[in-house]
Amino acid sequence: MSNTTAPKPPIFDAGALQVQTQGFLTASLDWLRLHWLEILVAFAAGAIIVVALHGLRKLGERLCRRDTGPTGWGTVIGRAVIRTNNFFIVMLAAKLVAGYAGAPTQVASTIDFLWTVASVFQAAIWARELILGAIEHRTSSEHYSGEALLSAMGLIRLLVTFALFAVALIVVLDNLGVNVTGLVAGLGVGGIAIGLAAQGIFADLFAALSIIFDRPFRRGDGISYDQASGTVEAIGLKSTRIRGVDGEERVISNKNLLDKEIINNTQRNHRRAKFVIGVTYQTPPEVCARIPAMLQEIVEANDRHFIRAGFTGFGASSLDFELQFDSEGPDYAHFYDGRTTVGIAVLKRFNDEGIDIAYPTQVAYTAAPDGTLILPHADCPEPKAA
Repeated sequence: MSNTTAPKPPIFDAGALQVQTQGFLTASLDWLRLHWLEILVAFAAGAIIVVALHGLRKLGERLCRRDTGPTGWGTVIGRAVIRTNNFFIVMLAAKLVAGYAGAPTQVASTIDFLWTVASVFQAAIWARELILGAIEHRTSSEHYSGEALLSAMGLIRLLVTFALFAVALIVVLDNLGVNVTGLVAGLGVGGIAIGLAAQGIFADLFAALSIIFDRPFRRGDGISYDQASGTVEAIGLKSTRIRGVDGEERVISNKNLLDKEIINNTQRNHRRAKFVIGVTYQTPPEVCARIPAMLQEIVEANDRHFIRAGFTGFGASSLDFELQFDSEGPDYAHFYDGRTTVGIAVLKRFNDEGIDIAYPTQVAYTAAPDGTLILPHADCPEPKAA
């Protein structure tokens, strides 16, 4: 048994390349000699297509000039159109006219290869411009603090570009018949390693993008979360800064903030006030029956929206009534002043009507050792036996 192994074929065979090149040149010369008229017509048609596509690219510049803002949708689409490169335009024209010119197999295969490369990478360029343009359009809103997010556009641009062109490269290699399984696996493992190493940063980054697109709040909005409240001052790449009601600055990561229930007080269409009013048990029933109407008159006289008022129960020391009314709009100062005005008006009306507002009371009795009551005053009559 022989231990010798067959020699491996060379990775690069210069002889095979020379033969293929010679065959390509021979086929091209024969094609030019036999189909020169079709080639001229196809070249003229291709030139017209190239000129027309350049004209369409000029429309992108007009869209950018006509748009009022640097990040409007017209500018975003216009910039994507302007990024159409000449190589893609030429290969598109060649792909469209190659069939009419009767190109040989070698030439047609070359055009197909170059068209695949041009179209895939051009699609990646368009996608990058549209994605980045959409992000810039959102971050340029007057309700956002653009400084922090715009400073992060370099990182966002790098991530988007890397992802899109990696996908484009894999698509091109796959169309060329290259086995991309190992490449995809390597990129997947590398992506997982990077993601685990910077998962906190990426989580906050994507949370910031979620805030931009979903808009649960904007800069200047008053929000409440957990037990804290304040006004949003800045939405950054990693954190959001909130000015608390006591003047303190609160900094919370975007991911942690979105994991909480957020109440956007600026988006309120009204604020509701509730009063629980207790009157003494000595109040006559017919007076108690008039109290809801009194409360409604007070609320409407003070330009507030009456909701409801009524008897709610028998308290330990009072007959309890509840009043609900709304102050229109989100302004807390307007609501606060209205609540004060209505409360004082209720107190004045009850005083005028002779209605006593109850307060907690207790009656204490003393008893003799045999259980009989001891009278507090000698001149008080003894209680009758039951």
